[in-house]
Amino acid sequence: MIKSSEEKLIIQALKGKKLKRPPFWFMRQAGRYLPEYRKLREKSKNFLNFCYTPELAVEATLQPIRRFQMDAAIMFCDILVIPDALGQEVKFIEGRGPILDPIRNIDDINKLSRDTIHDHLAPVYKTLSILAKEIPKETALIGFSGAPWTLAVYMVEGRGGTNCSNILKWANEKPDEFQILIDLITNRIIDYLIQQIKSGAEIIQIFDSWSGVLKEDNFRRWSINPMKKILRDIRKIFPNIPVIGFPRNVGNLAEIYVRETELNGISLDENFSVNWIAKTLQPLITIQGNLDNKILLSGGNKLDEEVKKIIRALNNGPFIFNLGHGILPQTSPDNVGRVSDLILGWPEKISREM
Repeated sequence: MIKSSEEKLIIQALKGKKLKRPPFWFMRQAGRYLPEYRKLREKSKNFLNFCYTPELAVEATLQPIRRFQMDAAIMFCDILVIPDALGQEVKFIEGRGPILDPIRNIDDINKLSRDTIHDHLAPVYKTLSILAKEIPKETALIGFSGAPWTLAVYMVEGRGGTNCSNILKWANEKPDEFQILIDLITNRIIDYLIQQIKSGAEIIQIFDSWSGVLKEDNFRRWSINPMKKILRDIRKIFPNIPVIGFPRNVGNLAEIYVRETELNGISLDENFSVNWIAKTLQPLITIQGNLDNKILLSGGNKLDEEVKKIIRALNNGPFIFNLGHGILPQTSPDNVGRVSDLILGWPEKISREM
């Protein structure tokens, strides 16, 4: 029986251990592709209310674990609870996604609330504390946040699906003013993640979904430097909690990110060659990724072969199997089960096929 966090497979991988079979979980593993989730979602008036209702968030978190026996459960929530907790208006509109009242200047920054974040996010902490008791003993519990740059994109642009023109203009033309917003977000993320760990999170993942729009100098200032501060402040209190960064669509800048942040793991999107990952990044850090979610959507033999290719290339070092981005809503649960069966049967099932 698993008795401690350090014995859980995914945490062993994040400590740099090469394992017989890779631990796995999937970004957006709880969500609309599951019929039981869609039924559960009907019990809440809107998405944020769902995130702030612990009994619903706990059930959503556990649904994929029951079906697929992932090695980690990521709490059901959303990265935009931080702007919401800061007092920015956040709405989720069906068919359009998140819509925020945009922040465009220093006066807008000054209107944000800095002191009530823990009261506002208390339901999230309660969700984690319940999950810490209810998840299977062998399953690790992941807490998360958006990265400062990514949260700033939503807060400034007011939505996703953007070319980031407003935030890039502000960051480039008034960097010292924009730094005030980044510092504010960074400090609130630190507070949030420390409280998540206190509530039971054993691993933290930080999503920098919009970092790919930054060139190298700005990538260092707005993505790497805030991440270094987050890690430094968390490790002052919790030196042994592993942290995974996900700098999506950054290409070769991923190597700079790994070398300069001192993260425990990096999650990689589907645009990386597994051979490049194995040669360049895996000697430096635990790798997480990078199955294309569109291949998971399609299923069939192509899915099987892609899963095997990734594992064969990356399981010679510390590795966590995951997607390059979240599960698409149209994905069949059978396809997720197919991947789960392959991984849980690795390597015995594969060797019988050869």
